[in-house]
Amino acid sequence: MKNQFNNIRPYTEKETLYAVNKLFTSPDFIRKLSIFEDKINVKEWVEEVLACKSEFEFHLAFANRVFHYFIEKTCTNIHYSGMDNINPKNQYFFIGNHRDIVLDSSFLQTYYFNNGYDETRSAIGDNLLANSLFTEIARMHKMFLVLRSGTLKERIANTHLLSSYIHHSIFEEKESVWIAQRNGRTKNGDDKTQQGILKMLTLADPENAMQKLERMQITPVTISYQYEPCDQLKARELALSEKAPYKKQPGEDTKSIFEGITGFKGEVHFVIGKPIRFDGLSQELSLNENLAELCEQIDNQIYSNYFLYPQNYIAIDIQDNSNRFSNDYTEVEKSDFMSYLDKKSTIFDVPKEKMMKYLLDIYANPVRNKLRIKNLNI
Repeated sequence: MKNQFNNIRPYTEKETLYAVNKLFTSPDFIRKLSIFEDKINVKEWVEEVLACKSEFEFHLAFANRVFHYFIEKTCTNIHYSGMDNINPKNQYFFIGNHRDIVLDSSFLQTYYFNNGYDETRSAIGDNLLANSLFTEIARMHKMFLVLRSGTLKERIANTHLLSSYIHHSIFEEKESVWIAQRNGRTKNGDDKTQQGILKMLTLADPENAMQKLERMQITPVTISYQYEPCDQLKARELALSEKAPYKKQPGEDTKSIFEGITGFKGEVHFVIGKPIRFDGLSQELSLNENLAELCEQIDNQIYSNYFLYPQNYIAIDIQDNSNRFSNDYTEVEKSDFMSYLDKKSTIFDVPKEKMMKYLLDIYANPVRNKLRIKNLNI
């Protein structure tokens, strides 16, 4: 591994297995695993993990087990589709809509596990790793760091480093990569790819930008939660941002991670889309114009593959004061969802009507986006 990537790369297999032996023989860490005792025999689990001879075995024994522990408690059903759109033995640049800090990429990894393949690499902001234990576990699970702090000069250098690392992963180490379509989660349900994400990818080889992007096999992935992770926290942040930039409090990201993982989500649909086509792009257009076209293609696939639940249709009908989509939900579902929104909109530091507005946006905007790509009246 090139030294230039040491500060951001995940662990190698050798480093991962060394870390496993160190971590899973630590009495302090084993005590932390007691939260799983209601479903898992921790002593046998630790023995199973320590017996792992490969990185893949460890990921199956630990990450996959932890994921299913929480999903069984917080989801009623999970639907996966789209593996037939790719060949998992090949490399892809997966770009996904971003609704939850941890879970969005975890569903992709689990879909890979279910089909007999190891995890892809995935990006995570260094600001989200609150302590050395979080960082250790992330790097043991093929996560690479997006460095977000520092001076302007340092941030520019870190962006170039990230671009080079992604190229290195896909083209030299033959590892697929997942990254969110934007910096930070979508707060209002309106998934849009930030052009800067694609621009970042071009920095490693600007002379061959479009050719390299095409070789990366950019593939949109879409996650649709019936109940939005951290919807109350997101609506509150939007409301408090109306008059001044929102300032996160210490520990707020950790709270969002915990609530996202443990909160009720109902059904979840996860879809791997088709690699983006480049044959419609023009050499006469500027780089930025072509990147804008790619962003639109990505967004359109995400909107098309987004699964709409009764809650989405109820929200848009409430916003529009109509019954346009009344055939897509029952009166019982509407009553239940109204009770849910009433509870979520009741907090001490934001007026109820503002909370309700932003909560409805979260659930209604996916419907508006799907109507938009179908050229229907919104």
